[in-house]
Amino acid sequence: MARVNVTAADVAERVGVSKWTVIRAFDPNGRITDETRRKVLAAADELNYQPNLLARSLRTNQTQQVAILIDDFSNPFMLPALGCLAGKLQDAGLLSVVLNINDHLSHLRAIASARQRRLDAIISFGVSFDPKSVVTELDMTQGSPIYVLARESTSSSLPSLYTEGRSAVTAMSEHLHARGYRRPVFFGGPKSAATALGRRRYYQEFWVAKGLPKLREIASPLYELGAATKVFRTYLEGEFRQHPADVVLCENDILAIAALDVARFERGLRVPQDLAVVGFDNIPLSGTRAYDVTTISQPYAKMIDAVIEMILGNSATESRAFPGELVLRSSA
Repeated sequence: MARVNVTAADVAERVGVSKWTVIRAFDPNGRITDETRRKVLAAADELNYQPNLLARSLRTNQTQQVAILIDDFSNPFMLPALGCLAGKLQDAGLLSVVLNINDHLSHLRAIASARQRRLDAIISFGVSFDPKSVVTELDMTQGSPIYVLARESTSSSLPSLYTEGRSAVTAMSEHLHARGYRRPVFFGGPKSAATALGRRRYYQEFWVAKGLPKLREIASPLYELGAATKVFRTYLEGEFRQHPADVVLCENDILAIAALDVARFERGLRVPQDLAVVGFDNIPLSGTRAYDVTTISQPYAKMIDAVIEMILGNSATESRAFPGELVLRSSA
């Protein structure tokens, strides 16, 4: 049986309206009465009509698609936040196109690919994104606009939605200092990562102001449980014996979980009596009884709402900082 292609004209004839009224009915911003929209959508459903989105994109210069650049799928913070982002984009009538940044696809190539496909916007959501190189290599006045999510951008040309790090780190540090901790060590990720640089600097400023000569630090090459476990094991077997810390300031929760596993189950340390551990992100695993990590909760739902409003043109395109929330648990 030959396939029948139902057109907007067929729906228009069924309802008794013009073809352009049918087209407006499928546009969320189309000027049409609720009653007429209801009749058109009902007729379209009866006739199994689907609007030609490609044709509409050529007419409106909008694809209703947004690229999401992810470079760290091993980070447990990413998947819940990505699910929230994709869901909220979908609720706004936008389709998510996820691009996996890896050794075969750089950020620059991914951005070029998204722009060639005329996607409406690009959201960078990861840890290795370098705003300076993007601004240097690309024309920021042309093509799909780029937004940075959950990371502070170092370029005014790239608006970012992020957790304000200084106040969050200060709140955590004040809590620890009030509880008597005086020998912190910072456990960060790759030293080139913007979050590692920012959080390390804020912790350094606080503890040096309290009289600490220098904030000691260790670094994992990846935000990944296996790599972080190996690094922290080496730390406890070496430097920790010479300069024992009393609290580990972890850049994120996955590093905190690695530190807790090694400290408790390999070294037999009591947490927090022998060694306290704090994190950042408040991933679901950190709140379980197995870890119970004192951490900072990132308001990623609010950040996502803000970036979608910018994409839709409902708010000014600008960087915005959101306050994090100190979450007190038994690890510190």
